[in-house]
Amino acid sequence: MADLTLLLGGDVMTGRGVDAILGRPAPPDLREQAVRDAREYVALVEAANGPVPRPAPPQRLWGEALDLLDTVAPDVRIVNLETAVTGRGTHDPTKGIHYRMHPANVAALTAARLDVCVLGNNHCLDFGPVGLADTLDALAGAGVATAGAGPDATAAWRPAAVPLADGRLLVWSVAAPSSGVPPHWAATGDRPGVAYLPEVSAASAEALAARITAEAGPGDRVVVSVHWGTNWGYDVPPEHVAFAHRLVDAGVDMVHGHSSHHARPVEVYRDRLILYGCGDLVDDYEGIGGYEAYRPELRLLWLPTLDRETGRLRCLRAAPVRMRRLRLERAGPEDARWLADLLGGFGAPFADGFTVDPGGLLAWDASSGAGARS
Repeated sequence: MADLTLLLGGDVMTGRGVDAILGRPAPPDLREQAVRDAREYVALVEAANGPVPRPAPPQRLWGEALDLLDTVAPDVRIVNLETAVTGRGTHDPTKGIHYRMHPANVAALTAARLDVCVLGNNHCLDFGPVGLADTLDALAGAGVATAGAGPDATAAWRPAAVPLADGRLLVWSVAAPSSGVPPHWAATGDRPGVAYLPEVSAASAEALAARITAEAGPGDRVVVSVHWGTNWGYDVPPEHVAFAHRLVDAGVDMVHGHSSHHARPVEVYRDRLILYGCGDLVDDYEGIGGYEAYRPELRLLWLPTLDRETGRLRCLRAAPVRMRRLRLERAGPEDARWLADLLGGFGAPFADGFTVDPGGLLAWDASSGAGARS
């Protein structure tokens, strides 16, 4: 049976300054303390790196990442869409930062040929239930599957199902309060919302594992996508490790973690991949200072390959890119080596042995010894 290669991307934030350069921007008004108009973020980008063409074609955001993906040709492409796709709704008054992209700009997502957008995060309801409904309609109309949010709890907890040659790839999406998800966003029997984890604990892992066991068949592969943790810093809380391990013990093939604005440690546990923080992929943060030590302009397109029959990780690669002028470009050799050294330097139980291959991709060497424990 053939291997299965995935693209796993972190936060894709196509609202605010990103939406402002596209063909039909949503209303630009913001409720932030310092910035009241989304176009001010474009001005910060231009002050830092030069002019940005407007209106920009939708594929421009992905830039050279599109060529990289064409070369690797992943079978399934999954990102965390941290933006409401709507031109309507009102700003959630309990939130200080709001993201929305006009539905007319949905081609900015389909340009990357995404298969699944997970929505269990702290921005999908920035513009209320109306904004969430528009998001679901826009993505469904574009042929992109969703998970993690819906018109009620049943829909929010339902996995996205991507057909494979012999079975399905099932993608569950859940959101934890540590990433800034308001508790009142939890979907209920009669209220739209997200698949909300009140806590990251053994009990919540067991409950999710029970849902997975009830749904997944013997030919299915399973990914759990979880929005958790803080935006900055490299620490991985022990409860996150225990939660991920319990899911793998229950048969999950991969844990796709996100919320951090930069890459966090990677673990390979029982030959299954755990990404504790993918880092951002698309955003409008250029020109915003204060976190330069984390090199947040550097991004990774994670490209794990699984054994299709068993779900075991066969190889792990990641394409290093950087955001410049609201466009992804290939990262240079020095940047790639910096990322490889970073990921390989966290110590046990996290994976080490990251190198840069001749094609400029980061590659994990399974024979290095760390991060592959049973």
